[in-house]
Amino acid sequence: MRRVPDAPVVPLGRTEVVLCPECSELHAYALARIGRCPHMGTKTFCSACPTHCYKPAMRERIREVMRWSGPRMLFFRPIPAIRHALVTLRAKRNNP
Repeated sequence: MRRVPDAPVVPLGRTEVVLCPECSELHAYALARIGRCPHMGTKTFCSACPTHCYKPAMRERIREVMRWSGPRMLFFRPIPAIRHALVTLRAKRNNP
């Protein structure tokens, strides 16, 4: 794999992944929004948050990423994946 200058390297399990420009833009945006989130100390996941910090276009891109990566999380991080599913279902049930 060719290394792109200034491309972020993200840990993935025991390996590291170099992000493409689109993914690195989404990664930087997500980190910036998380850094400014007023509910970060009390919430569990952004999908269950009462305030949506992301722009609609970025929320859709996050959904696309999660549609792909969510099922794969079961194989690499099963406990957090199940916890995420339970919290999301509970939030949807409480806020119709």
